Amino acid sequence: MSEGPLPPHDSQARRGPLDGAEPLSGASGAGFSGQVTLDGPSGTGKSSVARAVALELRASYLDTGAMYRAATVAVLDAGVDLDDADGITRAVTQAAIGIGTDAATEQVTVDGVDVTERIRSTEVTRAVSPVSAVPAVRRLLVDAQRSLVADATAVVVEGRDIGTVVLPDATLKVYLTAAPEARAERRAAQLGVTDPARIAAIAEDLRRRDAYDSTREDSPLRPATDAVTVDSTHWERHQTIARIVELARERAEA
Repeated sequence: MSEGPLPPHDSQARRGPLDGAEPLSGASGAGFSGQVTLDGPSGTGKSSVARAVALELRASYLDTGAMYRAATVAVLDAGVDLDDADGITRAVTQAAIGIGTDAATEQVTVDGVDVTERIRSTEVTRAVSPVSAVPAVRRLLVDAQRSLVADATAVVVEGRDIGTVVLPDATLKVYLTAAPEARAERRAAQLGVTDPARIAAIAEDLRRRDAYDSTREDSPLRPATDAVTVDSTHWERHQTIARIVELARERAEA
């Protein structure tokens, strides 16, 4: 597993997300070489599906959403107002964010503290959109993401603007979506929530984030023009995984 703080975005920064992280170099023994991007709205199961696809393809894996969530933890811990773009950028630049790239395990740290579970909390979920909408933050993390995957033989990268911005020349681009109600049920199960009112609140949060992310000026949430849209509303997880693996192998054989 490659993990570590991200390189600072300029020569003046003393710290920054993934500073010194080793580039991915995962080699595939499953007949696939290249880049698979998996974009889509929150709650579609992108992370678990992308990890499973990477394991099937014996590829490296990068969860860019976890990077933005870790950045959000840094902002919240710094006590920065979510309307303060300069303060947000400063907090993210000064934080040491660690991100695992092994599909078999998940590990995310901020300043040496394990935040793997915390980044999925309601607190972080509600704050991540304004943090990720700050252009300077996106530039910092996008540069880091490109550096990390540049030398990978086979890699699966998931997020919200991977096929459109981060890796526009990827071998396969997938846009994973599902109805808000289905996504809320899945997120609730992930969090152990069974109360209908709380599940409805999760669905409303998802709708609000969809609207925010799809209308922001910098890297709005949208499928790439050449992406394959996979709607998993009525699919079981294993069906979604199987379809994406099939698409990747078809591209490898083309």
